Amino acid sequence: MKNILVPVGNTKNGINNLKYAVNFASMSGGKVYLINIYKEFSKVGTITKVNQLMITENEKQLNEVIAAVNTVGVEVIAKPIKGNPFEGIKRVSKQCNIDLVIVSPQSVEINDETYLGNITGKLVKQTELPMLIVPQNYLFRKFDSILVAFKNGQFEKQNVLSPLQNMAQLFKSKVNLLHVITPEVTEGCKDIDAELLDMKSSLTITKNATTFQGVLEHFQSHNPDMLCVIRRKRGFFKKLWENNKVLKRDFHTSIPLLILSGRL
Repeated sequence: MKNILVPVGNTKNGINNLKYAVNFASMSGGKVYLINIYKEFSKVGTITKVNQLMITENEKQLNEVIAAVNTVGVEVIAKPIKGNPFEGIKRVSKQCNIDLVIVSPQSVEINDETYLGNITGKLVKQTELPMLIVPQNYLFRKFDSILVAFKNGQFEKQNVLSPLQNMAQLFKSKVNLLHVITPEVTEGCKDIDAELLDMKSSLTITKNATTFQGVLEHFQSHNPDMLCVIRRKRGFFKKLWENNKVLKRDFHTSIPLLILSGRL
């Protein structure tokens, strides 16, 4: 976890996420990239002045976020980025070799019925970035216990588990596996990747209609400090992703949610 990206939607969430990222980076020896994203207009006439004003306002917001956080001992690089939020975050992640993106469930203030807002939901749905979704006002603390929920125990993509492995080693976490056998699971999916088995402190095998229902059934008994799920084309969030936004009535969690990519 050497390069951590924190996109800023609103100042309040930006401060919370930067505090979290700085604490994380102080333990991992990482660097934090703090960005916010502005839309650039065509450079015609007075539009050039509008663009410069937007850059100035975005720089001001980043400075306000940094000023509210004790960043001593951690390198924080802050910069406004032009483009739309989705493409901007993908571009910066590639350029800076980002290992982890730390985001809020909602990038802007929206109604309390929503868990994932449109931008965060789209990032989760359509990118390959390892993402840690930190609840609003959640204070940083080490992960003593991580619950990893999955339906398919095999991974075609290499290094899927690297962020999880790094976190477990960094915090000396117990990794509890929850293998959910759903009606559509094939025999091949029942095999579990050796790399994942090597990490386990415990393994629970359960039969449920969906992975999400398996998590609901076993969440309290494991009482994890972090929930980890694997992003697939038809995986954990498949019922929720008809739109980018995810409502709390469908899914939410009060602990950090680590989302890894099992897709090629």
